[in-house]
Amino acid sequence: MLVHWYIGTMIEAAAFVVERVQTGVRIEKRLLKVLKAFAEYHDMTLGDLLEGIVLHAFDGKAPFGPGSLNQIKDLKKFYGLELDSTASHRLKEAKRPEPSGRKGPKTRNS
Repeated sequence: MLVHWYIGTMIEAAAFVVERVQTGVRIEKRLLKVLKAFAEYHDMTLGDLLEGIVLHAFDGKAPFGPGSLNQIKDLKKFYGLELDSTASHRLKEAKRPEPSGRKGPKTRNS
């Protein structure tokens, strides 16, 4: 992501009025930590960051410049994120352990 686009020209450019909706998207835990840290560092919301990434991707443009990629590399290392684009569409969610004390469905006679 070319950060100067967000910090410099975004303020000066004409604003687009949009309607945003709340969503309950599930995302890999460490990936979310990296995204949130990157957004926080650049004083933007996670939603703004994701919208920027997606809009750049839809236009076939790279959302990140060399400086941002270096920062992301450092954040990935800090949060232990070893995934890259080769993992795309191949992530499988780990099974969650049963809550302690439960051994199966409760019945009326239990």
